[in-house]
Amino acid sequence: MEFSAIQIATLLSGKVEGNEQATVSNVSKIEEGKPGTLSFLANPKYTQYIYETMASIVIVSNDFVPEKPISTTLVRVADAYSAFAKLLEVYQQYKNDKKGVSSLAFVSESAKYGIDVYLGEFAFVGENVKIGDRVKVYPQVYIGDDSIIGDDTVLYPGVKIYAGSVLGKSCTLHAGVVIGSDGFGFAPQSDNQYNKVPQIGNVIIEDFVEIGSNTTIDRATLGSTIIRRGVKLDNLIQIAHNVEIGENTVMAALGGISGSTKIGRDCMFGGQIGIAGHLTIANGTKLAAQSGVASSIRHENEVYMGAPAFPAAEFKRAYFHYRKLDQLSKRVQELERKLSERSK
Repeated sequence: MEFSAIQIATLLSGKVEGNEQATVSNVSKIEEGKPGTLSFLANPKYTQYIYETMASIVIVSNDFVPEKPISTTLVRVADAYSAFAKLLEVYQQYKNDKKGVSSLAFVSESAKYGIDVYLGEFAFVGENVKIGDRVKVYPQVYIGDDSIIGDDTVLYPGVKIYAGSVLGKSCTLHAGVVIGSDGFGFAPQSDNQYNKVPQIGNVIIEDFVEIGSNTTIDRATLGSTIIRRGVKLDNLIQIAHNVEIGENTVMAALGGISGSTKIGRDCMFGGQIGIAGHLTIANGTKLAAQSGVASSIRHENEVYMGAPAFPAAEFKRAYFHYRKLDQLSKRVQELERKLSERSK
């Protein structure tokens, strides 16, 4: 679908400089702009490209002052980066606006779904499932019995929702996400074997949560594993049974949180972090990549690094000395040699 400069300006509350009827049907980076594409200029480092780009329309901030003639059509807005992000969001919504139930989808007779839903090929919807309005269920998604999916939620191909799971409104689960698989519960026996402890709880995911590809969230042994409103999880993350993650916490890829740990709100975790079980992590905690947390963090809004993790300022001081250990060792050996020679 094509969009004109005037349509884009109207959507973004902006102003056109150039051809109001210039049209675009795709997007591009400003340095790789092609006719028929839309780009933007937000970083001053890329200003040089606006004078040579072939993009048909470029979004710029109101304070941009050209130093040379520009051939492309400009759309001036308050903040070019935010405006472009808004436009991409609208474009994605339009592009993904699928509706209808495929004849190759299986929907149990007791299941219910709202208006304008999309159920793709080979999707499975179990007994007593409730699916809200405008939900999009892509091909090969499995939704187990008694699960609830809130309005405007999107389940991309291959998502697996085990029985009894609850998803809120406007959530996005990317390909391969597994919700509600068994928690890792095994009781050691006297013969060194392990008996499985039944995991009879569920997973609750609140509104506006986004979960990256191949992330897994285990069901609780009893009660619920809870992902609070606004949480963003990257790809390849493991959330164990009975974990609770507070509102608006974000977590980068390849991390793992062990069972029954409670994460506060507004936390930020780097990649490859690990958190032991039955801990409490305070609100606003920041963990640097590859941090390993072995004990609870009680003070809010602190930054931690290392494994085991401790406050970042202390870690940096300790690491400064750690890097000099080889030099220190050589100095000690030299002093010992000199002392030995004097004692002879």
